[in-house]
Parts: sequence; C-alpha cells; structure tokens
Amino acid sequence: MFSAVKTTVTLSLFLSSFAAHAIDISGAGSSAAQPLYVKLADVYGKSQNLKLNYQANGSSEGIKQVKAKTVEFGATDIAPSQADLKAGKMICFPSAVSGVVPVVNLPGLKRGEVQLTGELLADIFSRKITKWNDPKLTAANPGVAMPDLGISVIARQDGSGTTYNFSDYLSKVSPAWKQAYGRNFTVAWASGVTQVNGSNGAVSALKQTPGAIAYVDYQYVVQDKLAFTRLKNHDGKVVAPGAEGFTAALLNSPWATQAKYEEMLTDRVGPSTWPITSGTFIVASQATNNPEKTIATLKFFAWGFAHGDSIVGNANFVRLPDTMQGRIFGDLTTITDASGQPLKWSLSEALNLR
Repeated sequence: MFSAVKTTVTLSLFLSSFAAHAIDISGAGSSAAQPLYVKLADVYGKSQNLKLNYQANGSSEGIKQVKAKTVEFGATDIAPSQADLKAGKMICFPSAVSGVVPVVNLPGLKRGEVQLTGELLADIFSRKITKWNDPKLTAANPGVAMPDLGISVIARQDGSGTTYNFSDYLSKVSPAWKQAYGRNFTVAWASGVTQVNGSNGAVSALKQTPGAIAYVDYQYVVQDKLAFTRLKNHDGKVVAPGAEGFTAALLNSPWATQAKYEEMLTDRVGPSTWPITSGTFIVASQATNNPEKTIATLKFFAWGFAHGDSIVGNANFVRLPDTMQGRIFGDLTTITDASGQPLKWSLSEALNLR
C-alpha cells in the first residue's frame, strides 16, 4: 500500500514538474493571420508543450505591442519599413502569403458570378456607384441579372493590414482613389460606409446585410463560404481568388526572384495572378527581456517553416519559397538577449523537431 502511494506521489511530482516547464507565448495583431498561427500552435503544442495566447486586434496594434514588449511577437499584414524596424529595434519576416477578396451578399447570385475591375471597386468604396444595377456594373457583367438593390459598403474601422493591402491596390489602379483616400492601415471612408472592427466583424455585418460588399482575407471566404467577386487583373484577365493566383503574384515579384519581401504583392503581372495578393508577417524585438519565451517562439516559427506546409495550405495560405525561408532562418538567429548576447538555441535542433 505504501509503495503504491509512493509511486502515485512520484508520478504526480513528475507531471507537476513537466507542467511547470510548459511555456506560454503571446502574440497579437493581424486578425487575418489568426487562423494560421492558431492551427500551427495547436499541432506544435501537442508535442512541444507550448501554448499560444493570441489577440486578434489588428496589424497596427500588433506592432505597438511588440514595441511595448508586452508580447513575444506581433503579426502584421504589412511589413514595416526598414527605417521603422531600425527605430523600433525590431526584426520582421513573412510567414505565408494569401489575398484580400471583395465579398458580396447578393441574394440569387452565385459565388463568383459578379466580376469587377479595380476602377469599379474604387468607385463603389468611394460611394460614386451606389446601386448594383448601375450601368457601369451591368456593362461589366453581361448576362448577369444585377439586382435593383442599393450597395451597402462595409469597411474596417480598426488599424488593419487588410485595409492597407486593399487601399494600396485601389491606389495603384485608380488615381482618383489615390488622391482622395490613399493607402493606410485606416482610411477616412466616404460618408455612408459602415465601419466595423476585425475580420469577424466584417463577415458578420456582410451576412446580415443584403446588398452589402466588404473585403476580407481569403481564409474567411473559405471558412464562412462567402460569395466572392472575380477581378480583372493587371494583364486584363478575369480571375478568382485562390492559391494559384496568390502563388502567381509571389512568383512575379522580388519575393521569389531575390528573396526580398519589402515590396507589396498587389497588382502584379501574370495572367493568373490575383491582384490583391498579400503577405503576412511576424515582427519581434531585436533584443529580448525574456530569452526563454523568445527561444520558444523562435523554435515554433522555425518548426512551422520546416514542417508546417500542410497546415499552411489547410489554413488557405501559400507557403514561402525555400530561398526566402533560408533568409528568414538567418534573421531568426540575430535576436539577442537584453545585453546583446546571442540567444542559446539551436536552429538545426528546431528544424528537426517533430
């Protein structure tokens, strides 16, 4: 009896010790990228005893929290400039590629049945076109019974990388948009635009509003079975969103040819390119006050690049080319402790974790 009790106590102490070594890491930022990081952490955490606490509060907030050192990493759909990274003592690297998609709630019409150009999209979001049966829209959609219905425009109010990519694209294809609104994490939307917070807020408002149009990242299109619109791309081809179009944009950019990810992926050439393709990025402090948690974070992302291809695909993102991953692995090893000393961790060990 005493032996059984002793065994139970010993096992309990072992399990308590194991639990004590469980590491919680925190991230904040992009709501678009939340599904990707949550799925990666769910798989990784089962074998490595790591838990991710992630706040989907918008790209700009993720960067702010990294600067404040309240999270191990920030997630943003726009890479900060080299000047901003230097000033904030941060590093940045992409994790995957996806795209921003205009979505509609038009009863009676099928997914992908409506097609738009960048100019028409700019006119809709600037409230120059306010009816779905406007002559410009009916001309762009021959054979489609465009409804006699007002257009309700839904946009993001919070600081959003999705908004930045969307407004960057509109600025490239519409001089009028560029002059009036420009590109940014937040936009001074036209009067009458309904403003919401977060990707989930945009999806919810869209579903509740017949005649509505919004823009969301592709994984929400798939997850929530939203009616996407097709777009005419830089080459004049009408395309639907998806991995093929995101990959084409990536391959027609310096991301693939030079392992450079500072340039936007919007409005890239290529007959199959999706015109509002975007990357999603990780931002971290160059010097950490908590080496244990930072090392756990770095191992997590290194493992994700080495073993997470299927998870990335299942989350409706596109993996990065091997040449770019090589650059990123080099970036990961430059993070130091608060005194400037290299962190004591093995990249090769992290890559071989299962």
